[in-house]
Parts: sequence; C-alpha cells; structure tokens
Amino acid sequence: MKYGYARVSSIGQNLDAQLKQLEDYGCEVVYREKISGREKENRHEFNKLLERAKIGDTIVVTKLDRFARSTKDALSTIEILNESEVNLVVLNMGGDRLDTSTPIGKLMITVLSGIAEFEVDMIKERQLEGIELAKERGVYKGRPKRYTENHKGLQHAVKLFINRDENKLTVNEISEITNVSRATIYRAVKENIEFKA
Repeated sequence: MKYGYARVSSIGQNLDAQLKQLEDYGCEVVYREKISGREKENRHEFNKLLERAKIGDTIVVTKLDRFARSTKDALSTIEILNESEVNLVVLNMGGDRLDTSTPIGKLMITVLSGIAEFEVDMIKERQLEGIELAKERGVYKGRPKRYTENHKGLQHAVKLFINRDENKLTVNEISEITNVSRATIYRAVKENIEFKA
C-alpha cells in the first residue's frame, strides 16, 4: 500500500500541489494536515499514518521538509520506519527521488545521517569557540538564572522542602504547589542558598 502525506504549516496555505504529486505517484490513501512541523506529537494525521503503515507499505512525501522539521528528526523517523519494514519515498530530494527500498536510497540515508551528526558537532564546536571568545572579552555571563534568592516561589519551595518531616509533602507536591521544578528545588538546597525568613 502506498500512503501519501501532505502537510503545510498554516491554515491559509494550499495542499493542492502536494496532493496532485502524490496522486500522480499512485498513492492510494493520502493523510493531510495544516499544522507546523515543529512538534511531532501535534501532527495527529502523521502519527496515525505511522501507526497504520505495515510491513512492505510505502510512505510518500513530496519533500523531506514536509516529513520532518530537521535532518535529525527525519533520520529518527526513518529509523522507526526501517524497524517496521516500511519504505519512504521523497519525490523531490534536491531534484532527485529518494527511495529507501533501493540500495542507493539506503546509501543516501546513511550519508544524510553522517552529515547530520557532523552538523551537530560543528554547531557545538562553534558555540564553544564563541563562548571562549566572549569570556576573553569579559562579556560572557552564562545563562541567566531564572530564580534568585529573592524569588518568593523558590523561597517557599525551599522552606517546604526543609520542613518535609512536619508537612509530609513530597518533592513532586512541593513542585506543584510552588510551580518551581524539582531540579531547581534540589539545586537551591544543594547550593545552600540563604533565604529570608
């Protein structure tokens, strides 16, 4: 079975061009949605398609950016498809067609995977270099603290944490009451921040 998937990022955009290409390729069923690709969990039609596709089926998209928001996202989804023995066809991959059922398609995915990993490493390296340069110039401050010792919510959370024997609250409950994350509470207690009574 050939399943098509068409997506645009907003309600005002049109799916017609994608639907025509998917129909011309012979897709029997087409899943469609008008939603940003940023959060995969919110792409309900896409997730239904992933659940429905079975061994030997093919998912067809017009371009890779309709399928995934990043190379990393695409590769992790392709890995899921490979484990399910579902093929992927991208009709326009830089002017060529990508088909993971073919040896050249599998090779292209391997190359993409290597490029994605290289990109991530290069970004990290440039970020570290930038931080070092900023430190040398005296302008790097690090990530700003969201909570300071004067933050009322954090003060309350730490007091509740310290008095757990009396109030019988768990850290999860304290986090819910104060709207301060467990990690922040633990960090504040560990750093022995002095809080006003």
